[in-house]
Amino acid sequence: MSLLRLITVAVLCTGLTGCAVIAVADAAVSVVATGVKVTAKAVGAVADAVIPDGDDKKDPKAAEKK
Repeated sequence: MSLLRLITVAVLCTGLTGCAVIAVADAAVSVVATGVKVTAKAVGAVADAVIPDGDDKKDPKAAEKK
């Protein structure tokens, strides 16, 4: 009876470690993806602040507001 219990526990633990590895990998990918999104938004904001916007010339309503 003890051998059967040991085999059952070993099989269940093997299955659980696979789930744990997938969960850790998924969490790591989520963290990296969030970091990339935040970095891309920050770079876009800096680029928008540095590069002058040429849309005012194309939009007649923007010219009227000045």
